[in-house]
Amino acid sequence: MSLVSVAQRLPPNALLRWSIAVALLTIALKFFAWRLTGSVGLLSDAMESIVNLAGAAFALLMVSIAARPADEDHPYGHHKAEYFSAGFEGLMIMVAAAGILWTAVLRLMAPQPLEQLGVGLLVSAASAAINGGLAWLMLQSARTHRSMALEGDARHLVTDVWTSVGVIAGVALAAFTHWLWLDPIVAIAVAINILREGVHLVWKSSEGLMDRALEPEVMDVIHQTLEQFEHHTIRFDHLSTRRSGQRRFVDMHMHMPANWTLGRAAALRGSVEQALMSAVPGLRASIQLLPSDVEAHFDDEKDLI
Repeated sequence: MSLVSVAQRLPPNALLRWSIAVALLTIALKFFAWRLTGSVGLLSDAMESIVNLAGAAFALLMVSIAARPADEDHPYGHHKAEYFSAGFEGLMIMVAAAGILWTAVLRLMAPQPLEQLGVGLLVSAASAAINGGLAWLMLQSARTHRSMALEGDARHLVTDVWTSVGVIAGVALAAFTHWLWLDPIVAIAVAINILREGVHLVWKSSEGLMDRALEPEVMDVIHQTLEQFEHHTIRFDHLSTRRSGQRRFVDMHMHMPANWTLGRAAALRGSVEQALMSAVPGLRASIQLLPSDVEAHFDDEKDLI
């Protein structure tokens, strides 16, 4: 069994525990690299790893809440808790970016020489490799489980990897050219990059909380499944969808002859719902039965009051 298949089988909370352990390890490595070299660029990289730790811990909490079953106060479950995780991590990234910018500007005004770069850069590269491997595994699992929290943490780790690569290249160039101002410039570039990623995560989180429709490819599967049941006496309309964490929901009307018995109509509805839920993992289908000559009007002014 490959490492990828193992990661895909693991629940999101297990991988988030790995993320917390890796964050602790990389924080130690990166701060060690900073202490060796005195590079503000490496310091900015270490500060982002602290955000990784806070984000992973909060994501683990939200995933645990999202896994709770539906109850009287939350009849549709707790799946949206994962969106809070992604939003929180985005805000943490922006706070880290502000701290990095402040430190970098101070160093730009008063450049300092760099020391023991060889060992420091090797340590930083090792931590980047560890983060990169974990991020790749987490992205595979996030696609399998449709976990927003896991995806948010994984994308943050990917950002951290690119940050480390940029810092290593910039600090090495500063040492080679003796242009000490390059070190804080690299840190500023890092801050701008992670700020962009933070804004992206917050935006994606807000989109999820606003009941965004299902992805176009999923909608295609739904329409293809419904086509199997359509007939000159059976049709579907008023189809609406939404996402809620790992869950997907679809509501629609199914029109059929008025002279059908309730039992026959209910049996067909059950077949359609089962086909939809089999075709789209995590989908919950809700179908309202209507006679063929009856239309529902949701756009009437009285319905908007």
